Amino acid sequence: MKRDNSGVVRNICIATGAATTLFAAGLALSADRLFRFALDTNNPKSIFHRASPQDADKERLLNTGEAREAGAWFSEAKQPVSITSFDGLNLHGWLFDPDCVNPLTHLYAICCHGYTGEPAEMAKWAHRFAKLGFTVLVPAQRAHELSEGRYVGMGWLERNDLLAWIHLIVESDPDARILLHGNSMGAATVMMAAGDPRLPRNVVSAIEDSGYASVRMQFIDSARSMFHLPKLLAAMCVDAAGLVCKYRAGFDFSDASCVEQLKHTTIPMLFIHGAADTFVSPRFLDMIYGACSSLDREKLLVSDADHVMSSAVAPDVYWSKVEGFVKRTFRI
Repeated sequence: MKRDNSGVVRNICIATGAATTLFAAGLALSADRLFRFALDTNNPKSIFHRASPQDADKERLLNTGEAREAGAWFSEAKQPVSITSFDGLNLHGWLFDPDCVNPLTHLYAICCHGYTGEPAEMAKWAHRFAKLGFTVLVPAQRAHELSEGRYVGMGWLERNDLLAWIHLIVESDPDARILLHGNSMGAATVMMAAGDPRLPRNVVSAIEDSGYASVRMQFIDSARSMFHLPKLLAAMCVDAAGLVCKYRAGFDFSDASCVEQLKHTTIPMLFIHGAADTFVSPRFLDMIYGACSSLDREKLLVSDADHVMSSAVAPDVYWSKVEGFVKRTFRI
């Protein structure tokens, strides 16, 4: 006698369908929460309204002798400047005159701060470049400090903002020769702009410190370390959050790749990373260096340095490399 298994099969199908629906609903909810936590500055539960993993690094950056001197200079010398972004936001920045006896004409440096940061954390770099004779611009990234905006673009939206700041300089001085420097998300901003076909020839060279290879890879790393997720589940959540981001902020995480942008870079580039970085993996250094198509590229890996701490851990090595690169590429 033949047994009818249709009921069993039907029940299995119903159970599988229900489990799939529940998993999809849970994934969608997790993706929305991840997006709002990481990128929505209006969300009271976002990282922008709580202590950041980088807060300790910022405190240490601002607590050395050089940093304190640079911080005082930053507060006293800053001059406000603003532009309107491609999507209608008022973006704010601080402008600094050269801080030397014989300033050099037509030389400009733009310093970009990191995720959840502010322009003041770039005081040490801005002061170094000002002492070399550069006029220095330190913008506040969108949705940070005095700049408008709700969503953070992890360097992808900010590359457009950086190009607008560059255009402001070139418009006022067509002979401008410009240096770009960025830390962390600011480094990603610089790398993504450096590979943009709209980059003016006025940009001579660029330096990135502690940047990630892509937003997708960085978020997968962060999801695994912060929420203790297995790699596959972290990747699924991040990819789903990328779709939320596409709908709300206009870009998918897979769009925002420094590796892809650097394939189109022609200007000299210097890549720096701390070997003990616990926030942005040091493995990204070789990835972005290898992706860069510029014939003139250098890299520096600093032992025992955590995130954006290379200049504090090994100041002599760090500044010798940075200033040597700047002087060589600008011929000063």
